[in-house]
Amino acid sequence: MSVLDELLELERAGWRSLCESSGDGFYGRLMTDDGLMVLVDGSVLDRAAVVASLGQAPPWATFEIREPRIVTLGAESAALVYTGVARRDGTDFVARMSSAYVRVDGEWRLALYQQTLAGPVEG
Repeated sequence: MSVLDELLELERAGWRSLCESSGDGFYGRLMTDDGLMVLVDGSVLDRAAVVASLGQAPPWATFEIREPRIVTLGAESAALVYTGVARRDGTDFVARMSSAYVRVDGEWRLALYQQTLAGPVEG
């Protein structure tokens, strides 16, 4: 399996967890101890804040990953860049997303995730 396929599998699993309201546990396990998420509103969340936030978040109904690309950062690290489209409560969320992963003890772990708004949010 290619690095792109491995990271896409993780991203899809993450989105499924967000649709199933289990993102807090999923990202609590996936993120590195010092991992961060930078969201479209400008907030920067550490791992503990991500877990707390996702424990309260309403589920997404659907998601799509479009135009995925991989950037090799080193022998044991890579970034996945894609357009994410998610929907909940009749509202579409479209953003460019970047997830930087590092391999720790043979497993991919999320070190940094960043969103940039890419489309209209319909209400």
